[in-house]
Amino acid sequence: MRVMAQMAMVMNLDKCIGCHTCSVTCKQAWTNRQGMEYVWFNNVETRPGLGYPRGYEDQEQWKGGWIRTDNGRLKLRGGGRINKLLTIFSNPKMPSIQDYYEPWTYDYETLLNAPAQDTFPVAVPRSLISGKQINIEWSANWDDDLGGSQEHAVKDPMLKGLEDKVKLEFEQTFMFYLPRICEHCLNPSCAASCPSGAIYKREEDGIVLVDQDRCRGWRMCVTGCPYKKVYFNHKTGKAEKCTFCYPRIEVGIPTVCAETCVGRLRYIGLMLYDADRVLEAAAVEDEHDLYEAQRSVFLDPRDPEVEREALRAGIPQDWVDAAKRSPVLRLINDYKVALPLHPEYRTMPMVWYIPPLSPVVDVIKDTGHDAEDKDNLFAAIEALRIPVEYLANLFTAGATAPVEAVLRRLAAMRSYMRDINLGRDPQAHIPEAVGMTEEEMYEMFRLLAIAKYGDRYVIPTAHGEQAHALEELATDCPVSSFDDELLDTSGPFGEGSGRGAVTPVAVENLRMLQERSGSTLVSGGQKRGRVNLLNWDGRGMPEGLFPERSAGEATAAADPTDPQALLDDGQARPDNVAGADGGPRS
Repeated sequence: MRVMAQMAMVMNLDKCIGCHTCSVTCKQAWTNRQGMEYVWFNNVETRPGLGYPRGYEDQEQWKGGWIRTDNGRLKLRGGGRINKLLTIFSNPKMPSIQDYYEPWTYDYETLLNAPAQDTFPVAVPRSLISGKQINIEWSANWDDDLGGSQEHAVKDPMLKGLEDKVKLEFEQTFMFYLPRICEHCLNPSCAASCPSGAIYKREEDGIVLVDQDRCRGWRMCVTGCPYKKVYFNHKTGKAEKCTFCYPRIEVGIPTVCAETCVGRLRYIGLMLYDADRVLEAAAVEDEHDLYEAQRSVFLDPRDPEVEREALRAGIPQDWVDAAKRSPVLRLINDYKVALPLHPEYRTMPMVWYIPPLSPVVDVIKDTGHDAEDKDNLFAAIEALRIPVEYLANLFTAGATAPVEAVLRRLAAMRSYMRDINLGRDPQAHIPEAVGMTEEEMYEMFRLLAIAKYGDRYVIPTAHGEQAHALEELATDCPVSSFDDELLDTSGPFGEGSGRGAVTPVAVENLRMLQERSGSTLVSGGQKRGRVNLLNWDGRGMPEGLFPERSAGEATAAADPTDPQALLDDGQARPDNVAGADGGPRS
């Protein structure tokens, strides 16, 4: 047994509202430089749909991931070393610009400077590549809210074989949101595909990164990644991908997408796994067994033997303690409600999903029956508007039994908690019907529904003795053009990471952001009138967020008995309205 640590994420799809806040904040932090106009390290797809890039799940076309050979070994679907050598100067097996989208802007000058005329001027879209007027036909969010269901959703590869069960008429169809980032796999095919060895998996936390110095732009990694989460920057000639916000993770702060998620649906934690069993699990013969095979690779840090082996392998004690409290461990192995995305690619993904259950309640309500009753919920799972087979094609390589088990547990939790919320005696037979105890079901409810910040994100910080190895020099920091004015004082990862920083963007500097997030004080240093909201932790009122009042106005607001602060009718001015504590509101 060779114990290793891996940062992992679980997303609860029942809580995703498709607001794309995670996409916007991720792009602002990581992909806002030249050559990355069409790149989305984090995107939210509407299912059914073709996703982004268009049709990325069709591995017969794109040749991503691994396949199992007759002798039980794994090989890249895109071919081995000889095939790569033959095609190293021409790699056609990757999405074109049309499958991403041709980046565009709008002709604002025509709109703003048009003279008076009978017709209203418009800002036509123009390509950022050619500068010519274009007709927008695809983007990262084209499937959103069934916008292209009749034209595009029918081509969803996950609907293969389900044509008789899925109705795409508007009043009969279904939809749910699927946020996607790099899976940071245990068995990454992108790293195995890279001829120059530029893609590597960090030993300390399993995050998969691209060494920009070693990357030679062969683009084999784009072909090798079945999730198509490696992108080629045509300006720099380098491959780039989701970094799991490693500078934040190193100081115990969650990723930008998780931090800003409106629905609080993302959970981040540490998993321990047996590295010696990864290839064995990825090479199981039956694809339907891949889900359980990957679960068997994960180790229980609460086991004394596992803890001893982890410490012997050099994993710090506080990391082992964090793994014991990991929400990801509980959702994957304890409660068994999280599933991997496309395990049939055999990359052993480490971003897992809790499938959506909401449509079950809607189905039952339409019949006039009690939508929260256990028996009704269990009976309706097989008649979902979202077919179980569709979810199985996404999360369990087509095996329906694990998906049904997850949905039954989620349905049982709803029914069990309703009795408690209504003041009735809890029914112990409900959790027993799905193989759980009452305490486990209640704790699962707290984690999924009302978990606090510290329960959703259990992230151990990097150690001082590892700081030099983890250090990222400011000149090599992949973030640029974040905010030209604010970069003089700070960057998207806190003080010391901006253009004016004289110290490198290292673990010690990023700890400033962590310390500030737990402080009641607001750090200074901002330019007057400008507030870097990405750096603001929500505590206090940053200088410059609201206009400053004159000294006279401030005095009047502070003293409600001042005659100048009263109106003619004796009522206080709006600035002097009493607050909840009876005092004046500033």
